Amino acid sequence: MTEENQNQAAQVAETKQDPQAFLDQFNWDKYEQGIERVDEAKLKEFEQLVSKNFVDTADEEVVVGTVVYLTEREAIIDINAKSEGVISLNEFRYNPDLKVGDQVEVLIDIREDKTGQLVLSHRKARTIKAWDRVNKAHDEELVVNGFVKCRTKGGMIVDVFGIEAFLPGSQIDVKPIRDYDQYVGKTMEFKVVKINHEFKNVVVSHKALIEADIEEQKKEIIGQLEKGQVLEGVVKNITSYGVFIDLGGVDGLIHITDLSWNRINHPNEVVELDQKLNVVILDFDDNKSRIQLGLKQLEKHPWEALSETIQVGDTVKGKVVVIADYGAFVEVSDGVEGLVHVSEMSWSTHLRSAQDFVKVGDEVTAVILTLDREDRKMSLGIKQLSQDPWTDITAKYPVGSTHKGIVRNFTNFGVFVELEEGIDGLVYISDLSWTKKIKHPSEFVAVGDTLEVVVLELDVDGRKLSLGHKQTTTNPWDKYEDDFAVDTVHQAIISEIVDKGATIQFNEDILAFVPQRHLEKEDGSKLNKGDEAEFKIIEFNKDFKRVVASHTALFKEEEKRAVKAAVKKQTAKADEAKPTIGDANEALQALKDKMEGKA
Repeated sequence: MTEENQNQAAQVAETKQDPQAFLDQFNWDKYEQGIERVDEAKLKEFEQLVSKNFVDTADEEVVVGTVVYLTEREAIIDINAKSEGVISLNEFRYNPDLKVGDQVEVLIDIREDKTGQLVLSHRKARTIKAWDRVNKAHDEELVVNGFVKCRTKGGMIVDVFGIEAFLPGSQIDVKPIRDYDQYVGKTMEFKVVKINHEFKNVVVSHKALIEADIEEQKKEIIGQLEKGQVLEGVVKNITSYGVFIDLGGVDGLIHITDLSWNRINHPNEVVELDQKLNVVILDFDDNKSRIQLGLKQLEKHPWEALSETIQVGDTVKGKVVVIADYGAFVEVSDGVEGLVHVSEMSWSTHLRSAQDFVKVGDEVTAVILTLDREDRKMSLGIKQLSQDPWTDITAKYPVGSTHKGIVRNFTNFGVFVELEEGIDGLVYISDLSWTKKIKHPSEFVAVGDTLEVVVLELDVDGRKLSLGHKQTTTNPWDKYEDDFAVDTVHQAIISEIVDKGATIQFNEDILAFVPQRHLEKEDGSKLNKGDEAEFKIIEFNKDFKRVVASHTALFKEEEKRAVKAAVKKQTAKADEAKPTIGDANEALQALKDKMEGKA
């Protein structure tokens, strides 16, 4: 390089002198005092360099600066101006990872304060640029960082680009959140899901990011699902009918019947929220959106563990776990249940509900009646542990013996009376009372009443007892048969007028019927309701308890008697006027004598 070229290069280098270095070396005091003069050409050149290299620090302008230093409270920002600016770290709460060298947007708020310091604002700069960025993030589905400022009704307030956005509680996570406070003060990633430009409202979601990740995992997991596959999952939700398990983006359901071999009332007896479990895939639909899982299938079936020594006829103990109308299920060992049918709970032939004998939680002792290991079924009996009361029935309840029992049930034709547990007898409706006409047993007794009965018949083979209640007292109709014999006369009042006659009550047992034609009085009128008169018994049937009476028969009979007397009297007079045989003979003799005299 020639000397001339070297001089030119030196001039170019001098022309490109760093303005900052020039400022650092320049003595402003001497310049202001006029001690040191600066060539006008150099000053003009310096102004050109400054305008070229330094930004224009006009107010309310957003520029990009570099973090050159951090203190506990402030960040020193270089924006290529005459001096560096200071910004409070509070404006960077959304970005706790701020470090030296990061570029940030700032607003030149004041060129110089009282101390000559350049005043910058990051918050204001973000606000100016915020809506452009929010719209872009929404349109392009970008992930943005936001600082959770505080709780609010229904969710959280999040600082996104300096704008306060709303984070609904349902959009925080895929699982229900109980404690919102744990998120306050945290910086999280969000997606802008909704913008209302009219009201300047922004809604963000963290759940959408999680769901996007889960959807990717879900596709991967679904593609690998196979029946019988064992996977690890987390209890996501517990309901009364089962448990939902998160398999890593895919949900499956363990029905309550597939949780345990033992009978349970609610799934929370077996699992709890957020618990990790190994589960087996039992089934799924064509698109694998519904996955049926099992937990108990990972354990050996209790019937397979049942001891081979247990046989029919053995006595076992267990707890009543379920009661139905037809019987009770008793758990004799973990997961192994036997059914005690209601007919096997008591020797009584009058079956009742199983709840009358046992309740859930009762410890009972029973005998194994049947045992099917292949079908996993067992039937049990409780009554077999006590003696059959029909064994000595003929000695305890011989025909003709009197006993007291409890009325247990009604039928249209009679009453079932329990003499003791397992011994029931039937009292037919006709054997309840000697005198009362009963249409239904409930008219005479009530369930639970104590009733005295007599054993009428005993069928040991058929296990049947025929009982009677009226037989415990003397039949009053035996006496009434004499007291109200036919042709006897009794005083009574007409109680009711019916279609074909009337009824009269002789006593509390005897209700007699008076036919219409037998209501006629002697003067030709008829008896009415409430009239008192004498009545004559014209029919009495003890077997059918039928009594028929007549008022008319009283004076009709007198008339008959009077007629008979008159007839008898007339007959007597006629008899007196009739000639006798002697008279006839005399008359004949006189006639003969007269004729002979004429002759």
